[in-house]
Amino acid sequence: MFSSLSGLFGSKPSGLGIEINSERVNVVQLRRKGQSSYKLLGHASALLPEGTVEEGRINDPIVLGETIRSLLSEKKIKAKRAATAVPGRETVSRLIRLPAEIPDTELREMVLNQEASLYLPFPREDADVDYQKLGTSLDDDGVERLEILMVATPKEVTDTYIQTMEIAQLQVDIVEVASFSIIRSLREELIKFSSMAEAVAIIDIEYESTEITITVDGVPQFSRTVAIGTEQIQNAQLRALNLPPRRNTDLDMLYAMKVPVQAIDTAGLAGGVGGSPGDAALLRVLGDLADELRRSIDFHTSQTAGSDVVQLLLVGPGACIGQLNEFFGQRLGIAATPVDPIAALSISTDQEIPSAERLGLSVALGLGLREV
Repeated sequence: MFSSLSGLFGSKPSGLGIEINSERVNVVQLRRKGQSSYKLLGHASALLPEGTVEEGRINDPIVLGETIRSLLSEKKIKAKRAATAVPGRETVSRLIRLPAEIPDTELREMVLNQEASLYLPFPREDADVDYQKLGTSLDDDGVERLEILMVATPKEVTDTYIQTMEIAQLQVDIVEVASFSIIRSLREELIKFSSMAEAVAIIDIEYESTEITITVDGVPQFSRTVAIGTEQIQNAQLRALNLPPRRNTDLDMLYAMKVPVQAIDTAGLAGGVGGSPGDAALLRVLGDLADELRRSIDFHTSQTAGSDVVQLLLVGPGACIGQLNEFFGQRLGIAATPVDPIAALSISTDQEIPSAERLGLSVALGLGLREV
């Protein structure tokens, strides 16, 4: 199935990936070395002024575009083309199955217009829609069906991302869904579970939210955004310690956190005896996140019989929290592993990139991979 995902795993000449979120912009530049190895040529990150981007929507493309242009200039990263991504909350994706004998010209019209109109929560004329053929399968009646992944984004969202890149003096090769970029950067990990068609949940803990993507054979089956991110985790602990909240995530602080796994019980979650106020606050927020993960996994399982989630892959800046994988493993009964995408992809680099920062580069690296 992985070989059929040409749209997700295709390649182009350059290698600049730009991730945009509400807190910062991350940039990576990759170069291919041989058939399946890569070198990180450049990496840069910059904080954004408050309100520039909120919940995946770019409010000020001028400020954002100038920030990206200045960042590239400062780090001497030279490129004319780039790939970027919108968060899952701003997209609609559906797996649809149609008769395999439909001609390509008719299929395109059917998917982009007829099928899209059935699933979009906004008018079809206001959406950018694309699709990828994944392969064929037989239904219960023995009829061959073509599996198609359809994705749509409101034009107003796509247009602001393109406008931003133009201000940054870059030409956009692709605007894709952030979860697709992560799937690409985790492909070596996902392949381990493809032979048995086992489900894997990717947990991307970002600044203001966590994106949950459940995949089977590398294909996204279910996605959901939960409004719990590093900002909430960090500030819950700061408030518990009578310290003022901070807007920007302190990666050193996150990396220094350690979930008190042995205290995972009702008393601990309620801030009972034996735990510090900071630990109790951390457990409460992460407990809420674990509950949301459980709801998402249960929903997927109820919709797809025989497709149990057997692994959690943790990415994003929040994945650097100590013992978070053990916490989720205990709460959900599913093995959890934080994934360093640079190591997973065997990307060579001359730069010293801290472990906490590496975990937050899955989207940008996935975009860079699309370009090389």
